[in-house]
Amino acid sequence: VQLVESGGGSVQAGGSLNVSCLASNYIINNCAVGWYRQAPGKDRELVAHLGYSSPAGYGDSVKGRFIISRDNAKNTFSMQMNNLKIEDTAKYVCAAACSVSAGWSTWGQGTQVTVS
Repeated sequence: VQLVESGGGSVQAGGSLNVSCLASNYIINNCAVGWYRQAPGKDRELVAHLGYSSPAGYGDSVKGRFIISRDNAKNTFSMQMNNLKIEDTAKYVCAAACSVSAGWSTWGQGTQVTVS
């Protein structure tokens, strides 16, 4: 298993949560990492991504509220989610892209975030 999520949970609107992903040595040292989310009845959405040496990118719906980071020494990347909204409720899945041709091809199992 190359990606294992932790965190998530339930929070009231306006609150904060953090999700983390423990990655393999290869992924954390060679790949772009990111977070997708999928809510029931909606398409999967790329929420945030972070290259090995490039700045982070965010979906329009989370800009200014979510922060993605990586700690290569701990084989971990995380996403701090602030000022959560009800519409942020979804299953959050961490992912890795290790080459342009492969794209986002390595996935975690997902963790639920529920905002009420």
